[in-house]
Amino acid sequence: MSRVSQAQALENRRRAVAAASQLFRERGVNGISVADLMKSIGLTTGGFYKQFASKEALIAEAAQAAFGDLDLLLASFDTDHGDHDTARGALVDFYLSAEHRDRPGTGCPTAGFAGDMAREPTAGEVRETYATGVQEFASWMSTDTDDGLPIVATLVGAILLARATAGTELSEQILESTHKALTAPPGLHPQSSTRAA
Repeated sequence: MSRVSQAQALENRRRAVAAASQLFRERGVNGISVADLMKSIGLTTGGFYKQFASKEALIAEAAQAAFGDLDLLLASFDTDHGDHDTARGALVDFYLSAEHRDRPGTGCPTAGFAGDMAREPTAGEVRETYATGVQEFASWMSTDTDDGLPIVATLVGAILLARATAGTELSEQILESTHKALTAPPGLHPQSSTRAA
C-alpha cells in the first residue's frame, strides 16, 4: 500500500468513527446499519470491514471518540469561564438547554449511549469505555462535598426525559425545573428546610 493509500485509509477510518459517534448518539447503535453509516460518508460496506473487525469494535471507538469530545468541551468550559465553579454552572446551563436537547448527535455521550449500554448485555469493552467516561464526567462535576455522580445522574436523566417528551410543554418544564433545582442556593431546597425542622 502506498503512503497516499495509507493516509487515505486512516482518514476513512477517522471519518467512519466520527460519523458513528454522531449517528449512534442520535439514533442508537441499532438504529444505524453499517451500510447506512458507510453511505453517509460516501464509502462502501466493503471498506468498513477493511477498517474494523466488527460493528462492536466501531461502537467502542465511537464511544471513546464521543467521550473525547466531551473532555474537550469540559476543558473549553474551564478555559472560557476562568474558575471551575463558574464553568460547572455554565455547563449546567448548556446541558439543560433546548439546544442540547434537540441535538443528541453532538450532545453528551453519557446520555447519548445510555440506552444502548443498558440494553446490551454483552457490551463488554464498550461498557467499560462508557463507565470510564461517566466517571470522568462526574469527577469534573464534583465539588468539595460531592463526588459529582448525583448531579451527572440528574443531568442525564433530565435530558433523556426532555428528549423523550420533546414537542410537549412537559419537555420545557423538565429542563426548567431541573435547572432551577440544580442552581438554587442550598438553603432554599425544600428538603433542607424539612430536615432543619
